[in-house]
Amino acid sequence: MFSSAFFSLFALAPVVLGFTIHNVNVGPNTLTYEPPVVHAAPGDVVRFSFNPKNHTVTQSAFDPPCVPLPGGVDTGFVPVAPGTNPLPTRDFVVPDNGGKPLWFYCGQVNHCGRGMVFAINPPNAPNPQSFDAFKALAIARNGTNPAPIAPPFEGSGSGTGGSYGGSYGEGSGAGHTEGSGGCSGERSGGGYAYGSSVAPSEHHIRVGAFGSLEYTPANITALVGDKVIFEFWPKNHTVTQSSFENPCSPLAGGFKSGFKPVAADMQYGPFPTFEVTVKDKEPIWGYCGQVNHCQSGMVFSINADENSPNSFAAFRQLAARNTTAESATSGKNSGAAVLPRVGLASAAILLATFL
Repeated sequence: MFSSAFFSLFALAPVVLGFTIHNVNVGPNTLTYEPPVVHAAPGDVVRFSFNPKNHTVTQSAFDPPCVPLPGGVDTGFVPVAPGTNPLPTRDFVVPDNGGKPLWFYCGQVNHCGRGMVFAINPPNAPNPQSFDAFKALAIARNGTNPAPIAPPFEGSGSGTGGSYGGSYGEGSGAGHTEGSGGCSGERSGGGYAYGSSVAPSEHHIRVGAFGSLEYTPANITALVGDKVIFEFWPKNHTVTQSSFENPCSPLAGGFKSGFKPVAADMQYGPFPTFEVTVKDKEPIWGYCGQVNHCQSGMVFSINADENSPNSFAAFRQLAARNTTAESATSGKNSGAAVLPRVGLASAAILLATFL
């Protein structure tokens, strides 16, 4: 689960239209963040792309390095199946904290103690609080981390492909478990188990951020039980469930946020939100019901099969040919799997794939 101060709003960091995006790979075949250090200005975005297995981005102090910072940010575990494309991402908006360094680590068992740490704006060596000193301290402490860890995965690790949300396996065998989550289920033959024992996560999607006719990110992968929280930025948009075949028409019995007008001068939040809980592994399709927004490409999907004809790109193309939209006066909610929320805790990190 995300901490209450994580991946949510821009309230702690001034959003500058000229910001820079710094891309960081999490666990790219090694227990590292690549690059391990970023130097960024307030308002810049650090985009973490999570590679297969199961890692976190968790804020700590310089000392201790492998312990969650009280009130700090935390993605929670982000399980990623082999072959996932696109990779899930989390965006961190650099706060205006006077240029002080920010320290992070992976909360998976033993990963911090192996040097899987990251920093924003650390001083250079030989400063005693340089990144090299931070990493050395993490290794020296052997990753003593009392933070909660992902529950152990259960699954046979057999078969080819399996099902994401059940077990994902390639090969078979008893194998070994690395810790009690993340890389667990690493079996002979290369099987990984992604089971229902993984703690539910929150995925944040911005609606119309920076005046765009977009959901950001517009296409995500989520497990059963995960929550998807839509954050409404200025102007007036909806989150309305549809079907693949009729992308710009409400799905009978589907969820609907109704229109969420947000004042143009509300730049930093807290923004009104609308929550959807993923009930099964079937794709979820949706759009903005404002006039012409769906046809302009303001659509989204959850768990779309990118290797099938019903991909997100195909859904968006189909929407461009549609003519149906909701009335701008509509404001009803529907669907048992949703919960509107207002006033999420201010934060500096949010889920995103692109801006």
